Amino acid sequence: MSSAGPMMVKPERNKDDHWPFLRDVVVFQLKMFLDNVRDFALMPISLAAAAIDLLFRGERQGSLFYQVLRWGKHSEQVINVYSAVETPGAQINHDYTIDAVIARLEGVLARECEKGGTAASVKTAMDRAIRQIQIDASVPRERAREVWSRASNKLRGKVESDPPGDSFTR
Repeated sequence: MSSAGPMMVKPERNKDDHWPFLRDVVVFQLKMFLDNVRDFALMPISLAAAAIDLLFRGERQGSLFYQVLRWGKHSEQVINVYSAVETPGAQINHDYTIDAVIARLEGVLARECEKGGTAASVKTAMDRAIRQIQIDASVPRERAREVWSRASNKLRGKVESDPPGDSFTR
């Protein structure tokens, strides 16, 4: 022990700290299964509801279909697949949701059609819009790559520093 500086003490690890992690893994798999079963069931149910709405108009067009969507949204909130990593106040960039991207592309298509554009001009405009979306998304994508790279480097360093045969004794 050197008198040059304070002694570094490794924090004591709880031998059972793997149980909360394993629980999260099992719960995540269960939630993914339930989420997929729900999606698989909602596909034909929503199509049937839309067909019924087209054949028998109710109070408003699509009322049964939109009720199915509300059930789906509610069940998605109940399942809450990614609850293990939720951070209070965390928000997504609403410019890059599937709905926002589709709306952006629909707007380009509608403008080109209103201008009387040809198939070639519509294709060119759509290509431009898609390239712009890719450019706009490149900054978050680069940040994600950096985070992934740092995490994988840390993991690689951890695996390389563990003595063989010692990984299961912790």
